[in-house]
Amino acid sequence: MRQLRHLVLFVKAPRLGAVKTRLAADIGKLQAWRFYRSSVAGALRRLGRDRRWRCWLWVTPDRFARPGGPWPPRYGRRPQGTGDLGARMGRAFHTMPPGPVVIIGGDIPDIDLGDIARAFRELERRDMVFGPASDGGYWLIGARRRRPLPRDLFRHVRWSSRHALADTVASLGPRCSTALLRELDDIDHGDDYRRWRAAGRR
Repeated sequence: MRQLRHLVLFVKAPRLGAVKTRLAADIGKLQAWRFYRSSVAGALRRLGRDRRWRCWLWVTPDRFARPGGPWPPRYGRRPQGTGDLGARMGRAFHTMPPGPVVIIGGDIPDIDLGDIARAFRELERRDMVFGPASDGGYWLIGARRRRPLPRDLFRHVRWSSRHALADTVASLGPRCSTALLRELDDIDHGDDYRRWRAAGRR
């Protein structure tokens, strides 16, 4: 019997001045806040109701994972907890219910339903799947979890650098099979935002 698939969306509580701070330095706090709210809402609208997987919100700060707040109650919620991005993603991979897990962020507005469906299809025959970004990082990571992942999977990853994807893959070891999806970018800086707008995307 096929195990339940889990789509995990890492989100921050949409508080003015507390989200997309690097982007806000370029385009202003209000515009960055509006972008983030719109991006998360769009991801939930496009991806969150598909019956092929269950959608979870992993939330920071942790107190916003409690019932109520800015998100619909239909989604499972969990606190991200402490530590860097690797520690928090590792926590998701190690504590979610059985089944493949795909993790995305809330600031990649061009993700569509086909991206998530393909990620789960790849996990039917691969151990890990990545959505590469042009800056050397990744916008999606997924794990089949048929065997335990290394506890130190993300320990040596140089986050926010051109080495993030390569470091993560290197930590997996030679026995781990991987797949890559199409290249997308998150929106971290004003130049990213302006290119996205210039391409006619909303």
